[in-house]
Amino acid sequence: MPTVLALETSCDESAAAIVRDRTVLASVVASQVAEHARWGGVVPEIASRRHVEALPGLIDQVVAHSGVALAQLDAVAATVAPGLNGALLVASVTARTLARLYGKSYLGVHHLEGHLCSVQLGEPLPPGPSLVLLVSGGHTELVRVDGPGCYQRLGRSHDDAAGEAFDKVARLLGLGYPGGPAIERAAAAGDAFRFPLPQGRVSRPEGGYYPYDFSFSGLKTAMLRQVRALEAVQADGGECLPVADLAASFERVVAEVLVERSCRCATDQGLETLVLVGGVAANRRLRGLLEERCRREGLHWRVAPLAYCTDNAAMIGVAACERLSAGLCSPLELGVAARMPLEQAGRLYAPEPSF
Repeated sequence: MPTVLALETSCDESAAAIVRDRTVLASVVASQVAEHARWGGVVPEIASRRHVEALPGLIDQVVAHSGVALAQLDAVAATVAPGLNGALLVASVTARTLARLYGKSYLGVHHLEGHLCSVQLGEPLPPGPSLVLLVSGGHTELVRVDGPGCYQRLGRSHDDAAGEAFDKVARLLGLGYPGGPAIERAAAAGDAFRFPLPQGRVSRPEGGYYPYDFSFSGLKTAMLRQVRALEAVQADGGECLPVADLAASFERVVAEVLVERSCRCATDQGLETLVLVGGVAANRRLRGLLEERCRREGLHWRVAPLAYCTDNAAMIGVAACERLSAGLCSPLELGVAARMPLEQAGRLYAPEPSF
């Protein structure tokens, strides 16, 4: 069983972990949320600086907690795509330097492949292919997984990812950043059916709609119009803005859309297992609706453990272990890429670097 030091700095979370196969020996995350909250979103230059400051200490922590010295590792891995270029470089350069210093294999890992592997840190998956609903700040995708490295995207968002929509609506409602947890807290006391909101669909050029794709732009616009109308009433002496009801209504519609299209896709594709991963997978309403729908339709369902839904290095380590067990590694000359489709993740293990 390979033992891997994994590093993650693709956005605003600095993380390190030591993973042996699917067992997490140590995992730590340094969040930058409080700092970026001042600006209402991630500032790339600040994120890169904080990664540089945090990563050495995080590596020391996981080495100490795991009892595995750097010389005892089989490999060092880092997220290399997709993400913020400057942020990705911090983990990439650090991992490649350690790999060269200690004579270890190096693996550049696709961030989304890490999310797909995060579910392996929980309850074992049933055998056979599965459909994965990946919902995070930057991605909303339905991915068929037939095995390690065998991915086919069946659905996607055509505009904002679900996490981005949460952030923007939270800002509209004055709830702060990050939007997902803020809306979930506010929605807990709200009436989720008070405001009817649209479930955005994506039109096909030849007519009809893409059955498994997502669009959240119309929903955001509907929220903006609803808020402006309520603010106008408030200005005339009406009630205060019903933030809890607005948040609950928005959260409900997003969860319903994600669950309905995911289950339809799984059924149409003849897949018996539906998996939920990514930062938005921490949302309790989404988890609850998905569990209820899967049980009703006879689908197996799995969700990544809460600790590994948001960006972390343990999931990167599991993905690296899978590739290493298959006899793969990356060239030390491999750089980073801000954009790269999941289907091209295999390019990261070609003898000659893709970028």
